[in-house]
Order: sequence, then C-alpha cells, then structure tokens
Amino acid sequence: MVSAGAADWVSVEEARDTILRAVPALPPERRPLLDCLGAALAEDIRAPVDLPPWDNSAMDGFAVRAADVRGASPEQPRELPVADDVAAGHFPSSALRAGTAVRVMTGAPVPQGADSVIRVEHTDGGVAIGAAGARVRVLSDADAGRNVRPRGEDLRRGQLALGKGIRLGAAELGVAAALGCAELSVGRRPVVAVLTSGDELVDIHGFAEVMAGRKIVSSTSYALAAALAECGAEARLLGIAADTPESLRDHLERALGCDALVTTAGLSVGEHDYVRRVLREFGLREAFWRVRMRPGSPFAFGRLDELGGVPWFGLPGNPVSSLVTFEIFVRPALHRLAGHERVFAPTVRATILDDYAARPGLTHFARVRLRWSAGSAEAELTGTQSSGALSSLSAADGLLVVPENLAGARAGESFATILPGGLPLRAEPGW
Repeated sequence: MVSAGAADWVSVEEARDTILRAVPALPPERRPLLDCLGAALAEDIRAPVDLPPWDNSAMDGFAVRAADVRGASPEQPRELPVADDVAAGHFPSSALRAGTAVRVMTGAPVPQGADSVIRVEHTDGGVAIGAAGARVRVLSDADAGRNVRPRGEDLRRGQLALGKGIRLGAAELGVAAALGCAELSVGRRPVVAVLTSGDELVDIHGFAEVMAGRKIVSSTSYALAAALAECGAEARLLGIAADTPESLRDHLERALGCDALVTTAGLSVGEHDYVRRVLREFGLREAFWRVRMRPGSPFAFGRLDELGGVPWFGLPGNPVSSLVTFEIFVRPALHRLAGHERVFAPTVRATILDDYAARPGLTHFARVRLRWSAGSAEAELTGTQSSGALSSLSAADGLLVVPENLAGARAGESFATILPGGLPLRAEPGW
C-alpha cells in the first residue's frame, strides 16, 4: 500500500494494464432478446438450422435453368411456359421441368432444378400468370446463373453464429432472432456508485447559490452518470459529501451492493482531503496513486474489502481530468466487468493543425476537433486545454495522444487520436 504522502507516478500503460488485470467479468444473466442491445454475449450461439433453410430467390422474377435462356436478347427473346407462381411464404408444387419457368417473389423458395432467377425487368412481365397458357418472354440472359441464394449460404447447421464476448448490436440481435433465441445469456450491467465531495459543490437544484456566488454545480456527477450510461452501466449517485470524514463515511456506506465505486476529488495530501484515509476504513487495498499523464495525474485505483472487494476508481476533481481518466481507465474496465472481449475505444491517426506544448515525462491527451480532408483526419485544438474548461471537452471529437517522451507536438505531425465512447470497440488500445 502507498503511504499517505507518497505517489507512484506510474505510466498510463502500467495503470491501464493493472486495472484490467484486476477486474474480471461479472457473472452473466439471461435477458429477453430486445433487452440485450449493447451487452456482451456470455455464450457461444450455434445455428440449429441452415440459414436460409432452402434455396430462395434474391429477386422478383422467374426461376429458370440457365441453359434455357442463354443468348436471350430483345431481338431474340426466349419464350417459356410458366408452370407455377410462388409467393414468399409458399413452396413450389413440383421440380422445375426443362424448358419451363416458375414465377417467384423475393425470398420465395425456388423449385428444384432452377439455377437462375431472371428479374422481372429482363422479361416482358409474363402473361396469364396463374392461369392456363401462362408464358413469359426472357429479353436478356444477364441473370443466367444468378439470383439464387443457396440453402445455408448465411449459416450452416452447427456453425458458430455469434461468439462469446462480442458486443450485441442490431445485426447480432437479428441473427439471434433468426436462430430462435428469445433470450440470451449476457454480461450483467455493472452498478457503479458515484461519489463527489467538496464543500464548494451543490446539486443543480441549488443553482440559486451559484447565482449568489457561493457555490458551483457538481457538473461532474451528471457527466459521469451519462458516461456510465453510454457504456452500459447503471449509475448510483451517492450525492455530494462534505469535506469531513463523517460525511464521507455516511455517503460511502450507501455504495454497499454496487459492483464498483467511482469517487472524484479529495485525493491530494491537503488538510481537507480525506477520501483516501476514509476509504482505508473500508478496507482499501490501493494499487497505485498518481499517473504520469495530463490532464488527470491525481488518479488512483484499488479494491475495497469492506464493500465486497469491489474496484475503486479515484478520479481527479477537475471535470476535464475526471472525464479523461474515465475514458482512459474506467470505461475499458467497465466493459471488462460487463463481459466484453473488446474493451478499448476506436482510434484514428490525425494530423494536428496547431502547435501543442507538452511537458516531457507525461502522456498528454489533447482535446481536438476532427475534420477529414482528402480521406485523412486533421485535428484542431478546441481552445484552452485547462483541466477546468469542460466546454473544451464538449467541443472535442477526440483525444490526441502525445507520448510522454515528447516535448509537445508541431503542426503537421501525426498522432493516434482516441474517439471517446466510439464504436466498434477494439481488442488493443491503438495508441
């Protein structure tokens, strides 16, 4: 355990890896299919049937044998008797005989023996369809050998359709539905307690005190609650604790039963910074305190034995620092808790348009606005990089990463840039 006044000053990479090693996935739960969007699949899903279950038509048109329409053109059409009319949801009455056609709709089964569907546009539309003497003139052989989707083209029976650990999006839920999955086993949504502290803070409903010049709104509480919702977690806001050990204890007791605890501020060694010392009363096993980064160096991580061994993320008090450290450290950890195999935000390579001064020895995360030029990303600073200027983060599309061995960035240089909260998630950090 780190002593009260010491600081580890671990690298960003070391801090990130330490956290991810310490947060195993929560036990899964079963949910109705439509309640699984964004969740991590906790089981392999294999196809119980072939998809599609039969050869079917990719077009509205006429099922034929390619050999019967080769050479067809408007000048030399091929006229065929139409033996059947098959709508979607119905089946052919018999196999296709040589020299005949069957009208089929998109998705309808094609008759055995057909290897082509001539789209309606390449015919005269047919005459007397469904009646005796029905015929069709084929005006082009461009569809010969095409437009038949074979049985099992999408998935074969027994094939792995959806793998454990993937994020379930709209397409994945569609596949699950096609395979008859009314519910799925998925990672549980982490319940995360959020505690802010500071005598200078007030809830938004106390804005009159802000107008009077006595307080500031605890905007970080709302921003963190939104960030938690973005990554599929449930926020339990514990309120604003006063800068006293008694108030902190009272608020922290409300975190019992949560899967993780996030606190902001109170991590320094000042006379009124009590968070770490009170957390020790809750069995804190601190892994590290302080990270070589800007913004966000006063970040800490550990576990709380008296709260069930849940992970604790100690975020800085400044709003930008709080949200940047959430993005770099907390969001991937919560994805891991929720059972995701891929936990990192996507990145792009971006050329910075401004000079950016950085202190060597710290990894810097510059707030930038991205734009695309000739297929390449360009990054423009969003203004002041002060850790208290939350509007500079709301104006940003990305966090441009300046490695700790550099003394800044020159306009025209290219850097990895994180897209906070973006998709698809990555298996590796990418920066």
